[in-house]
Amino acid sequence: MNQAPQAAFLPDGRRLHLHDGPIDLIIEAFGPHEEVRIAYRQAIQALEGLLQELVDELRLLRSPVTELEPDPQGSVASLMTEAVRPHRHAFVTPMAAVAGAVADSILKTMIDQRALARAYVNNGGDIALHLMPGEKFQTGMVTNPTAPSIDGLADIPFEALIRGIATSGWKGRSFSMGIADSVTVLARSAAAADVAATLIANAVDVDHPAVVRSPAFESDPDTDLGDRLITVEVGVLDEESIEIALQSGIGVARDMQARGLIEAASLTLQCQTRVIGQRVPTLDRRVA
Repeated sequence: MNQAPQAAFLPDGRRLHLHDGPIDLIIEAFGPHEEVRIAYRQAIQALEGLLQELVDELRLLRSPVTELEPDPQGSVASLMTEAVRPHRHAFVTPMAAVAGAVADSILKTMIDQRALARAYVNNGGDIALHLMPGEKFQTGMVTNPTAPSIDGLADIPFEALIRGIATSGWKGRSFSMGIADSVTVLARSAAAADVAATLIANAVDVDHPAVVRSPAFESDPDTDLGDRLITVEVGVLDEESIEIALQSGIGVARDMQARGLIEAASLTLQCQTRVIGQRVPTLDRRVA
């Protein structure tokens, strides 16, 4: 029997925690009390059945975007497909956008017909945002997921049109073919930020004896990456190798920015950080 999604407020009494299998959401809304209460109820309702919808189309969602036939039909699956399609020149499957698309979908239902000043849905670090005029969103940025601390801030005003944040890297919860400790992307949706962060993080790379890789299926037999090599360890790199890897990622990020796919990105490798698009939000990295 399928277990119903779990919902509970965090100890602060303001943030709602929703959980269903691999989906783990932190939600917060700001506005009149009754509007917030109804918005939370709508978020809970939106999660019901969402995971099964994805499972039903999992075979398609694990297929390279160039081989999708037919297109997935579920609402979240469609968001995933839409987010990855602009990147079809690279190897990518809709699963690269799953966390961001879930956040986008829950937020869309949550704010429907509600008078909220601002709100966010955080799906394991991939964040969908809602902002009204005059509002802004500030979020901390983490460069090392294995030793999390606030290393910088992203200050996002309504006018920036940024509505999604995502972070990827070889130390994160998903596999990476690159060596970035973290790549944080700001885009117009969480799904768009999610896939972009994944691909930019893959591009932060260099051949070096300190980098250890293995076929993805050895870590997860069900992965959509198959026998492609993923990074499992990165030792100490020399300055030249760090710069080569970061510049490779920056090239991909700048191309995405020029195509209107992202607004800003921050790339970090072994305490070295490069930022593009600082003028869009206030993007401040504080890396020692």
